[in-house]
Amino acid sequence: MEKEKKSPVSDVGAWGMNIVSSVGIIMANKQLMSPAGFAFGFATTLTGFHFSVTALVGFISNASGYSASKHIPLWELIWFSLVANASITGMNLSLMLNSVGFYQISKLSMIPVVCVMEWIIHGKNFSREVKIAVAVVVIGVGICTVTDVKVNAKGFLCACVAILCTSLQQISIGSLQKKYSVGSFELLSKTAPIQAISLIILGPFVDYFLTGKLLTEYKLTSGAFAFILLSCSLAVFCNISQYLCIGRFSAVSFQVLGHMKTVCVLTLGWLLFDSALGFKNLMGMALAVVGMIVYSWAVEAEKLTKTSLPTSLTEEDLKPLKEGIAETPLNGEAKV
Repeated sequence: MEKEKKSPVSDVGAWGMNIVSSVGIIMANKQLMSPAGFAFGFATTLTGFHFSVTALVGFISNASGYSASKHIPLWELIWFSLVANASITGMNLSLMLNSVGFYQISKLSMIPVVCVMEWIIHGKNFSREVKIAVAVVVIGVGICTVTDVKVNAKGFLCACVAILCTSLQQISIGSLQKKYSVGSFELLSKTAPIQAISLIILGPFVDYFLTGKLLTEYKLTSGAFAFILLSCSLAVFCNISQYLCIGRFSAVSFQVLGHMKTVCVLTLGWLLFDSALGFKNLMGMALAVVGMIVYSWAVEAEKLTKTSLPTSLTEEDLKPLKEGIAETPLNGEAKV
C-alpha cells in the first residue's frame, strides 16, 4: 500500500482541516436552512450537491495527474455508497422523528458501536484506559448536548439504522484504503460520483417526505445560491479530511476526537447566534475535552507498548537458541 506520509504536523493538519471545515459547514447550513435565514430545508438534496462538487474536484484532480485512479471493484463502491446514503437518510429521518435529545444520544452511541464493530470485524481490542476515556467523552458531550429525550418506535428504528450504517461506513473507509492500497482522496474520488448521482435522484423525494415541500417550488435567491456554493466548497474539505483522518487513525479515533467539533459548534453558537450556554454546558464541554486528551494519551501509550514488545522472533533471534540446543548433550549421552 502506498501509505500517505504520516507526521505530527500532517496529522494535526488533517484534524484541523476536518474541525474547521465541519464547523464551517454547520454554520453555513444553519444560515442556509433555518427559517430565519434562507429556509432551504432540503438537507438530503444538499448532500447530493456536496458530493457532486466533490466528485467534480476528484475528476479534475485525476485528469490533471495530481492523483492516480486505482481499480476498486464496482460492487464494493456501490455497496459502500448504499451504506453511506442509508447513513445520511437515517440521520435525517432520526432527527425528524425523534427529539433533539434522543438524536444527540444516538450520535453519542456511535462510539461504543464502532468499538464493538471493530472488535467483531477486525478482532481489535481496546485497553482499559481507552475504554475509560471513551466513557468520559460520551458522558461529557451528553451533559452539554442532551436535553429532552423523547422517542417513538419509528424514530428508534431509523436511529438504529443510522447508527449501524454510519459506524460501518466509517470502518469501511479505513478497510477499503488498506485492502486496495488507495489513498484517502483516491477512494473519495471513486465513491463520490455514485453517492452524488443516487442522492440527486432520491434526495428530492426523501426531502419531500421529511418536509412536505417540493424542491421545484423553492425560490432560489442570489444569497441562497451563494450559501449553497459555500456549503459545497466546505463539504469538499470536510469529505477529504474525513477520509484522511480515518485512513491515518481509526474510526474510533475519528468519532472520539471528532466531538471537538461539538464543543466548537456550541461555543460558536453562543458567540454568533446568542445560543444559551449555561454552567451544565460548560461542565460537559470541559469533561469532554479532558476525555479527548486522556484518549489521545491512551492511544499513544498503546502504540508505544506495541512497538516496545517484539511480536515474533526473527531468524537472528533464534540462531543462538539453535546453537545452544545443538551443543547440549541428550540425557544419558556421555560428554566427549
